[in-house]
Amino acid sequence: MELNRRNILIGGGAGAGLLVAWGLWPRAYVPDLATEPGEQAFGAWLKIGRDGIVTVAVPQAEHGQGIATTLAQVVADELGADWRTVAVEPAPLGPLYANSVGVDSLFEGAFDRLPEAVRAEWLRRDMVMLTAGSSSIRMFEAPARAAAATARALMAQAAARRWGVAWTACEARDGFITHGAQRLRFAELAEAAAGETVPEPLPLGSGGAGALAGRDLPRLDSPAKVDGSANFTADIRLPEMVHVAVRHAPWGRTRSIAIDRAAAMRVQGVVDVLEGDDWVAVAAASWWIAQKGLDALAPRAVTEGPIPTTADMARALDVALAGKGRSVASQGDVEAALEGGGRIAARYQIGVGVHAAIEPRAAVAAWRDGGLELWLPTQAPVRAREIAARAAGIAPDRVIVHPMPIGGSFGVALESEAAAQAAVIAVRLKRPVNLLWSRTEDLRRDAYRAPMRAEMTARVAGGRLLAWRARVAAPDTGRDLAVRLMPGGFVRAGMARGDAYAMGGAVPPYAIPALAVDHHAVELPIPTGHVRGGAHIGHGFVTESFLDECAQAAGADPLAWRMTMLGEAPRLARCLSTAASLGGWEGGRAGSGQGVAAHAFRGSFVAVMAEVHRDAAGRPIVDRLVAAVDAGRIVNPDIVRQQIEGGLIFGLAAWRGGAVGFTQGLAEPARLGALNLPRLADTPDITVELIRSDEAPGGVSELAVPPVAPAIANALATLPGFPRIRSLPMELSA
Repeated sequence: MELNRRNILIGGGAGAGLLVAWGLWPRAYVPDLATEPGEQAFGAWLKIGRDGIVTVAVPQAEHGQGIATTLAQVVADELGADWRTVAVEPAPLGPLYANSVGVDSLFEGAFDRLPEAVRAEWLRRDMVMLTAGSSSIRMFEAPARAAAATARALMAQAAARRWGVAWTACEARDGFITHGAQRLRFAELAEAAAGETVPEPLPLGSGGAGALAGRDLPRLDSPAKVDGSANFTADIRLPEMVHVAVRHAPWGRTRSIAIDRAAAMRVQGVVDVLEGDDWVAVAAASWWIAQKGLDALAPRAVTEGPIPTTADMARALDVALAGKGRSVASQGDVEAALEGGGRIAARYQIGVGVHAAIEPRAAVAAWRDGGLELWLPTQAPVRAREIAARAAGIAPDRVIVHPMPIGGSFGVALESEAAAQAAVIAVRLKRPVNLLWSRTEDLRRDAYRAPMRAEMTARVAGGRLLAWRARVAAPDTGRDLAVRLMPGGFVRAGMARGDAYAMGGAVPPYAIPALAVDHHAVELPIPTGHVRGGAHIGHGFVTESFLDECAQAAGADPLAWRMTMLGEAPRLARCLSTAASLGGWEGGRAGSGQGVAAHAFRGSFVAVMAEVHRDAAGRPIVDRLVAAVDAGRIVNPDIVRQQIEGGLIFGLAAWRGGAVGFTQGLAEPARLGALNLPRLADTPDITVELIRSDEAPGGVSELAVPPVAPAIANALATLPGFPRIRSLPMELSA
């Protein structure tokens, strides 16, 4: 939505004053949760049926992080429901599910120049639904819990009316409203409850609520995934459907693509050949046939201008680092503090990372009666609808989106390129299409984790860290990501100068007297996007590794060295001491094979201790990872452990591999087996300790990723003859 007189309708003022007035202009949003006969909706979050089933509407994409279970657990806990009767369904697209916490977390506060009320209202009006930034519980626990408390109070009122008692004396337990020996099932009360009056204030946490909070309840999505009955996008089958395979031109400015259409059409089962601006596709009776058709098509791209290579991008990063940067954070007089003895310097580099999710990009589209129906694995469903509508040449309200479960994502489902392609092809063929990218295309056409170069300088004297200077070259990933994901007017009005996303995690959490962190922006010929952990992967690796180098120069225990600088971060300090205690920390002595690293992220805190050794061939082996986590108040501890364990493995993958180079505009390698990802045999012994906390919930899905690589690198640096690793992944040359 753009700011103009027509949509503001409020007089007076200009600029910021007018913006605030627009943001505070009241608007009511009506829940539009669809109900079947026999179901009663309670706001935008839950329905109760005559069969006793409590259905929770989940606006967030389920891609393995467990939000379909944890959000349902929040509702069931406050409602007093029987967990065995709880089900979930995707929420409809609507303003009540806009995720302002997700926007603030993903973009690291880049839109803070907009007042909070303006920001939240704008996101609601533009229906910015987003699964990102480990924000789901932080954003939606409160409204979901309020809806459940409302439903519980209304059913208690309906039951009390029948029994002639005070409704506040009634309780909800295991799907019943009870009063002494009297009880009525939710199913018997839901319809009558709709006619009752919502109490003020809401009775949150009372009347039987709280029985399910903090329990290891089983995941709702596990049975279907275990027995294979869960449907993902590629599993969708519709009448007269064709399967589509696609091949993209190399990165660069594509002028044209030469193809052998006749050869492709001679492949039995091929239906049609379709061309886009920088891609070609084949529609066929099966996806395998479509791939054969693509091979016969033998597409050859003609490009204009330079074609991206790894060497060219490395030079661009070096040039940017040699130029003038923009200050991200500063404290004290760094230049003066760096004068004198004890100066330490190091250069770090981070490679181009890929998502490498289990499910490659996919989309199903059906063109019917001038409208489009889409089945998508998307973390941004409203934005995907807009992009597909534009590609099809129709209005967004003519597009229906069915959000699908996602087979992993790690952030790639924030992108909507496959949705646009499926929309174009469905309109041209006038029949349903099931488009699936090959693994090669998924790796070659990624929105990559941005590469980085960092020049680090510090001064240690008298056993203390006196000065810290970080100069980082990296592209403006946050700006480009915002342009792809957010409303245009919102980006233009709110994005502050610089790129907070690109520098996420670059400012150390430690008390350092003099500090300076600068960003040297660079333009690269490849798109960069959000990969699980974001820029925190690179910055966490650089910060925690270089801090260890400083501790070594000071002759200090790396753990104790950190603890002395965490007086203002007690939760992070507790994580460090807990991980060290559980892991049997030996002081970081030479030959110990032990290293530590810590990180604060999305309102949560984590520390990791790694233990390593070298095998007979001299190769580094990670034996053990011990993680201590303070994520605030936890809904489902088992799901949090799953996310921490998954994050540790993802961080291990970032240390080992998961990166690509570029030759003639193509990413290499382009298959999972060549990415040097950890296998089951490479998985270390893992211990996760969840520190009990009554603080507000923090994010957990990405939390454990950043500290893994530096903890391993710090551990390896204690082994005799093993060089200090200053590159990520380790295989890259330092």
